[in-house]
Amino acid sequence: MILSHLLSAIITEEVIGNENLEITEITADSRKCRPSTLFVAVRGVNVDGHDFIHAAVDNGASAVVCEEIPNDITADITWIRVANSSVALGFLASQWHDNPSRKLTLIGVTGTNGKTTVATLIYEMARLNGQRAGLLSTVVNKIDTEEVPSTHTTPDPIELNSLLDRMVKAGCSVAAMEVSSHAAHQNRIAGLHFAGGIFTNLTRDHLDYHKTFAAYLAAKQSFFDLLPKDAFALTNVDDKNGLIVVQNTRAKVYTYSQRSEADFVGHIVENRLDGMSMTFNGVEVETLFTGRFNASNLTAVFGASVLMGYDRERIPVAMSRLVPVAGRFQTFRSKSGITAIVDYAHTPDALVNVLDTIRDIIGNKSALITVCGCGGNRDKGKRPLMAEAAARRSDRVILTSDNPRNEDPNTIIKEMLTGLNPEQMASTLSIVDRREAIRTAVALSKPGDVILVAGKGHETYQIIGDITNHFDDREEVIDALAKL
Repeated sequence: MILSHLLSAIITEEVIGNENLEITEITADSRKCRPSTLFVAVRGVNVDGHDFIHAAVDNGASAVVCEEIPNDITADITWIRVANSSVALGFLASQWHDNPSRKLTLIGVTGTNGKTTVATLIYEMARLNGQRAGLLSTVVNKIDTEEVPSTHTTPDPIELNSLLDRMVKAGCSVAAMEVSSHAAHQNRIAGLHFAGGIFTNLTRDHLDYHKTFAAYLAAKQSFFDLLPKDAFALTNVDDKNGLIVVQNTRAKVYTYSQRSEADFVGHIVENRLDGMSMTFNGVEVETLFTGRFNASNLTAVFGASVLMGYDRERIPVAMSRLVPVAGRFQTFRSKSGITAIVDYAHTPDALVNVLDTIRDIIGNKSALITVCGCGGNRDKGKRPLMAEAAARRSDRVILTSDNPRNEDPNTIIKEMLTGLNPEQMASTLSIVDRREAIRTAVALSKPGDVILVAGKGHETYQIIGDITNHFDDREEVIDALAKL
């Protein structure tokens, strides 16, 4: 692609050199540069791409986009100065792939909890309505039926637009994607055209990155601020931040709720461990999902389906065919009648939602045993909150390792224990080895009891130090139950 055509997608403040160059690749990684490469110097969280401009040029880059042009510029290189190189990268990546997001009905889902479920179910609803669809999620990326491993909740702009382009070429007409707060703050979604945005909820998370809840909220809100006026913004008014995040959006605002008047209302008729009956705007549907949090997710999916133009008479039928996402309230049962649930809940609010759901269903007639931990090198402030949430709602708690990364797992557990009072401490065990913790929970259970293994859900790994080991809560639960 000719450089001038690429640059037509961005606002430049200064251009020095030849714009009539042929560009064969765009990258933000100086190590990938070679002749005819456009290097974009992005200021990252830990690394500033401006520090690698000379390395990019040495490796053969023909053009450089940056916020500050070096004093010792090379004459045969084209230099492009912009106000924000991370925003520029998004628009350049979109232009490189001929703006694939404009050829799709692209739906973005943001919030603390429920993003994966809602995005995945929108993808499934599209397919149930006869469309080819794409998915970008924490669990997996999908190009119609082809699965592509997921490394980030929201990929970088170059990978993101490449995946969207592949969806277009595969005949997809719809794409659903999770929009993380990191992605919004780092401008990874710059240059994308969204047909709709969905807000699920906002509770404490990622404060190791955002530092304050206000900054975390602002990152979520920035996604809605970018929506075009022809898009829809569907927000959860059961969350106190639901109307705040959409207050500046140009998109048409719609609401959903379980508790109050809204454009789309979902009510639970009957809740069970293996599913629930619900009504959506008065129409009853039998679902395979459980709990108020999933009822909220399903109501969002119902609303999005209506706003995407699907036949209202077919929507309830399609919703009855939806299945839970891997590692989200995934249920396993032993021959002796012990139920184990694996869920991704890794924030205090998510854990509360799952535990309250289980307790609402089983009451006090059966014991509830919770296995959970907290990740290392992440928000330390939520550790005592997680332990307290588990202890308050469980009969027994086993605190264990999650992904300790470069922290001592014993230290993480000790910090969790500070959230417990003496009575709660008495019903809590600390077992660092996660496999042993799961086995202990099963050993302590009796027929009719329920075990919740929380925090890792779909993950098939455990990060200890700098080593990633295979570990799957679901496999461990199945193995432990089979040995009873």
